[in-house]
Amino acid sequence: MSLSYEERKKKILDQLIRDEKVRVHGMAEELGVSAETIRRDLDRLDKEGKLKKVYGGAVRHDLREHAFEYKSLLNVEEKQEIGRVAASLIEDGDRIFIGSGTTPLGIIGYLKDKRDVTIITHSTPVMRLAMEQFQGRIISIGGELNVTQQSARGPLAEWALQQLKANKAFIAPGGVSMTDGITDYDLNEANISRKMMERADDVIVLADHTKLGKTTFAHICALKEVNVLVTDSGCPEEWGRSLAGSATTLMIAEESQVLE
Repeated sequence: MSLSYEERKKKILDQLIRDEKVRVHGMAEELGVSAETIRRDLDRLDKEGKLKKVYGGAVRHDLREHAFEYKSLLNVEEKQEIGRVAASLIEDGDRIFIGSGTTPLGIIGYLKDKRDVTIITHSTPVMRLAMEQFQGRIISIGGELNVTQQSARGPLAEWALQQLKANKAFIAPGGVSMTDGITDYDLNEANISRKMMERADDVIVLADHTKLGKTTFAHICALKEVNVLVTDSGCPEEWGRSLAGSATTLMIAEESQVLE
């Protein structure tokens, strides 16, 4: 006997609590219903404010960001591999913007063999790690300090970025969505990321697989405005298919595989 909507709703929300996301086809198979039924359920739950429907499924309707210390404990190996692949995109002589968050920290340890590289960052942890491990030039962007996320923000930070120009911007957003684009939890942080992207020749987004299909509060840009998306091997196969032939190159860390 098929499950009622209320029964399916409970199963869907239980999985969201457990895994923070639901995939249409996986849930359809688990509940023995069609994918179209699950899509209708997700539409209804989205309208009820229970979740956020995204490409291929849904994510928790939670727009709050965890503190930096907590995030630094999540997906550590994946972030390190993403950092390694991201660093491979940096060339001798580059000036690079490095955004805030825990994922960009993985870049620093792989810059030892790069020559004449300049790091420009508003992230306190990135600056501290660069001071310990990086031999090149470091420019710290000041402003109002976001203590929880350990980064500078606000008009002073945005003004300082406007005065500079970089070859590449490495951004680690809160979410990456096929439909909603690149987003972040905080409006000020989104503004900083957008300014970095405006002042860079190339935009590289760093996002482990848990960020894919996720939409957070503040819009940064459309996915098509990103030159390279670096993620890990947990990336769903549909992302490779969807980005094939697009303006955005998908790079899978761990395998260092490039899909164009």
